[in-house]
Amino acid sequence: MSRSEKITFTGSTGDTLAGIVDVPEGPVRGWGLYSHGLTLGKDSPAASRICKGLAEQGVGMLRFDNLGLGGSGGEWSAGSFSVKVADTILAAAFMREQGRAISLLVGHSFGGAAVLAAARDIPGLNAVVTVAAPYEPKHVEHMFDTEIDSILRDGSAVVDLGGRPMEVRRHFVEDVESADLRDCIRTLHKPLMVMHSPTDNTVGIDNASEIFQTARHPRSFISLEGSEHLLTGKGQAARVARIIGAWADPYLEVS
Repeated sequence: MSRSEKITFTGSTGDTLAGIVDVPEGPVRGWGLYSHGLTLGKDSPAASRICKGLAEQGVGMLRFDNLGLGGSGGEWSAGSFSVKVADTILAAAFMREQGRAISLLVGHSFGGAAVLAAARDIPGLNAVVTVAAPYEPKHVEHMFDTEIDSILRDGSAVVDLGGRPMEVRRHFVEDVESADLRDCIRTLHKPLMVMHSPTDNTVGIDNASEIFQTARHPRSFISLEGSEHLLTGKGQAARVARIIGAWADPYLEVS
């Protein structure tokens, strides 16, 4: 079992970000931080089920809403990949200040790219997990590729992101296009587990291959056969949590 604590901290834009710490009821094996997908939020099925699943295995997890999502302040359109990375680093700093230093980073989809970029700036981090992550942050542009020209020309456009109308601004497009994870992955110097479904129709399995091939050992790859990108199918997120909990065991520590 686990319990949930609501927390807030100040993000890189000065806005208040809202999070939940899923705390194990029994002994704590270590603490982790979860980064959600582009517009998914901390209460999305994948975020909630993976973090609660890890907490039930003794791994306390912080999940938080990115700028302008869920309970967090600010405007989503004011964010970017760089802001997401910076806020991930600040979330880890918040946990460290609470005496819950982060040993494990877990990122899903766009959040997987963010944890790869953030890892080098989180003291004491021991291991990183990506789930259905793109190799290049600009991969998200496929969700609104027909509007990119108008975004760059007019400064912004409202696009459909997973069934939600969201404003995408020019700085977001320019930011993801300039982001390059190759050096971050190559110089990670931490155990990495890449998890991906071979039938992911949103972020193709070739992304996992690129991340894995760029990374140095120790690295692991887990095929999430039968899963879809959002991990909403029965047992999919719970399976991910069980695998992470077992794999991360040697890398967890309580400060």
